[in-house]
Amino acid sequence: MPATQTKTDFKELTKQMRVDIIRMIEAAGSGHPGGSLSIIDILAVLYADFLKHDPKNPSWPDRDRVVLSKGHGCPALYTAMAYSGYFPRAELMTLRKLGSPLQGHPDRMRLPGVEMSTGSLGQGLSVAIGMALAAKLDKKDYRTYCILGDGELQEGQVWEALMSAPKFKLDNLTVIIDHNNGQIDGPVSEVMSIEPVADKLESFGWHTKTIDGHDFAQIQQALSWAKAADGPRAVHAKTVKGKGVSFMENVIDWHGKAPKKEEADKAVAEILHG
Repeated sequence: MPATQTKTDFKELTKQMRVDIIRMIEAAGSGHPGGSLSIIDILAVLYADFLKHDPKNPSWPDRDRVVLSKGHGCPALYTAMAYSGYFPRAELMTLRKLGSPLQGHPDRMRLPGVEMSTGSLGQGLSVAIGMALAAKLDKKDYRTYCILGDGELQEGQVWEALMSAPKFKLDNLTVIIDHNNGQIDGPVSEVMSIEPVADKLESFGWHTKTIDGHDFAQIQQALSWAKAADGPRAVHAKTVKGKGVSFMENVIDWHGKAPKKEEADKAVAEILHG
């Protein structure tokens, strides 16, 4: 991806990224389209405009770290990585295939550039805090970004981690919450409400900004705000599960179901011409 994208560029870029997400999950015959489509706009901006990273040297010690704690959203992560140059885009179609590094959940032992193997929800922030602490101890200036799902906030370990980051004054840590109000069992607000999210985070000592997670200007402003930190900062992104495909938007069934060819074709046409 180019170093800088305009809002118009991101609109066109993320259309193609959404197409790739649909096609790769269709080819795999399984996967999680809803939460991948809800987070792709944020990942596109993060990887293009904010990450200090080198796709040709994924183990560069001074790189920024990204922990996708909601590991089931990995089609979006893989797409952002492919567009950044970590591997050829054609490899996206190997998602969940035997021998592919693109596992159904991120595997750091298989795919260079993945910072943590995730999928068991609730664990990512604890590891991200360890990365941020390591940077402080090593006197490094890299940042750590941790992406949490909203249903994931029902896990107690997340709140233990949220308590510890302000204690250690981790101004090099940013949490991004993908609040799409959907989890496998139903709407988050009905399964186990997490509201008021922003107020809870503030009470735990986090500076928090709530944004529209599909508005590129707001995403850029929030990520810039997070870097000018005097402590850990959280971007509370209100998103739409299945964003960009009308028959997937806010439909819980699309949390973890692959589209058939006819459905994928319809989705792609809608994304490109919508």
